[in-house]
Parts: sequence; C-alpha cells; structure tokens
Amino acid sequence: MLDHASVSPDSSGFPDHPHRGQETISYILSGKLKHEDFAGNSGILTAGSLQFMTAGRGIMHSEMSLPADDGTASEGLQLWVDLPKEKKMCEPRYRDLTSSEIQEVSADAGRVKVRVISGVSNGVQSRQDLTYTPIWYLDFTVKPGGTVKQLLPQGWNAFAYVMAGEVLISGSQHAVKQFDLVTLEEDGDGFEASVLAHYGTEARFILVAGQPLDQPVVQHGPFVMTSRAEIVQAVSDFRMRENGFERAATWTSRAMKGR
Repeated sequence: MLDHASVSPDSSGFPDHPHRGQETISYILSGKLKHEDFAGNSGILTAGSLQFMTAGRGIMHSEMSLPADDGTASEGLQLWVDLPKEKKMCEPRYRDLTSSEIQEVSADAGRVKVRVISGVSNGVQSRQDLTYTPIWYLDFTVKPGGTVKQLLPQGWNAFAYVMAGEVLISGSQHAVKQFDLVTLEEDGDGFEASVLAHYGTEARFILVAGQPLDQPVVQHGPFVMTSRAEIVQAVSDFRMRENGFERAATWTSRAMKGR
C-alpha cells in the first residue's frame, strides 16, 4: 500500500494507533513529522529524510505533522511492505535515514537525477538492511528530453508513482500523469522511461521494487497478517493489551496529552 498525504498546518496528523505484521517506510517530502511510540522512541523527521519502521509483533505510535518553516502543508509518502510470515512476530525496530545519508547520482548528461534511497542505481548503492523484505526505492527527477534506464532485480514486483509532471514509460502509448501509479511486468529486468522535450516541465517519480513473498495477505485496519485467524488474534491482543501490546495499556503520546 502506498499513501501520498498532504496535511494542512492546522491538522493534527495521525495520533496514537497500533500496527502489527508489516513494515512502514515514511518519506518526508516537505514539512516535518514528529513521531513517538510506547517503546520510548521519538524524534522529528525533516524534509528529504525517511523512517523505516518494522511493526513486528506490535507497536503503538503517533505520527504528527509539523508545518514547514514557511507554514505550508506537510507532505509525504508512506509505503507499507509486508513482512515474511516467519518475521510477523519479531520485535519492533526503527531505521532512520537522514537526507544527508542518501546518495544522489546524475545520468543522461545531467537530465536525470536519482536519490538512491534503497537499492542500486547508476553504480551507486544505498545503505543495507533497511527492511526485512528486500526492496529498492529510487526517487527520480527528470528534465525534459531526459531518459531513465534502470536495472531491476528480475522477478520482483515493481511500480512507478508520478509525483509531478508526466512520464512516458517504454512500451506504453500514453504518458503517466501526476498522481498516477503503474505496475510493471515481473518478467523483465529493467525499466525505461522518458520525459519528452515537448512536455515542457520536469517530472518526479518514485520507482519501487520488492521481492515477492508468495504468501497470503490479509489486512484489517493497521494489521497485516497471512490469515483471518491471525487478524482476529491481533485485534484481541491489542484490545487485551497482550502478546506485544502490553505497554499500550499505560502509554499515551505527548502529542495526545497536549504537550
């Protein structure tokens, strides 16, 4: 699941809520995100940075947006990545990635810029072990006349999501426009896309690829498991404050307390 959210300065964001069974990747495009959880983790993510959170057996946390310095809305992407069945009940963990830690590389005579968040692009490799489920996450900005040529692990699931402008993907007759998402064929090992010169404006899109897990996906609200019975158990554990949710019984975020 991919969520593209724009939160106005007078909005509270996403107050105290639980998760189990998945990893979330939060990418801050503008503004700031203040996070805290019942394990004592807290911090503020700024524009250009990411947080990789493994919910595992259970986490209760708060994600509250803070406006940019000029008062404009906070904007970000959150990607949910399924955990392998054997990792569903692992302990929660975090991996923060600051903007300065993300390497950028140029291609096609400077017409293409890539932020290598996770994976490999044009000879640049990202930090490792960000998620239990192997994924690639690349952020492209392409000027008119520019073409992206990107290798991908063969057999992985992959998609592209356009945040600005429009992109012509190889093999397609029509441009992919802003806020559209396209899935790619699994039998290929590469991706090619262009911003034609007559489009007149640069485009920005993310390219995400992940290793297929070949397991059922059963989702209910903030819980992602592999069977209905596991979902029922997750809901029961959260309500009873058991099996990973014990600390939820006495925890309230500072944001909810009004501090």
